[in-house]
Amino acid sequence: MKQFPEITSKLLSAKKQKGVTFADLEKAVGRDEVWIAAVIYRQASADSEEAHNIVSALGLPPDLAEELTEPPVKGSLDPQIPTDPLIYRLYEIMQVYGMPVKSVVHEKFGDGIMSAIDFTFDVEKVEDPKGDRVRMIMEGKFLPYKKW
Repeated sequence: MKQFPEITSKLLSAKKQKGVTFADLEKAVGRDEVWIAAVIYRQASADSEEAHNIVSALGLPPDLAEELTEPPVKGSLDPQIPTDPLIYRLYEIMQVYGMPVKSVVHEKFGDGIMSAIDFTFDVEKVEDPKGDRVRMIMEGKFLPYKKW
């Protein structure tokens, strides 16, 4: 299992101890909860003000904020098939629907990719009498492949 950076453990521990949600942090920082989670898991970097707002909201010492401003090494999953059920399902979705989605994107936009840099990812809860549903909305800029 992948070990997370020490700062991630400190932030998650403080978050749990204070009973703070990612939605609470969204209000305190003024950024989306998924992006804040990415900062905490060291998959994104915050500016100085955002980093200080995160550690302050968690009641942690201000000196921890600096590490959150450093560009991280991205890609938190081990290179094997994930075993966590939720992450595995996302992997499975890409295994099953990746090529169909790729074909539809190419049909609509041409040859290119969806940016993971100019990108947002929202998670919503949709109440349903048959069982609540998870809505995930990925939105990224289309980047056509360059011809030269």
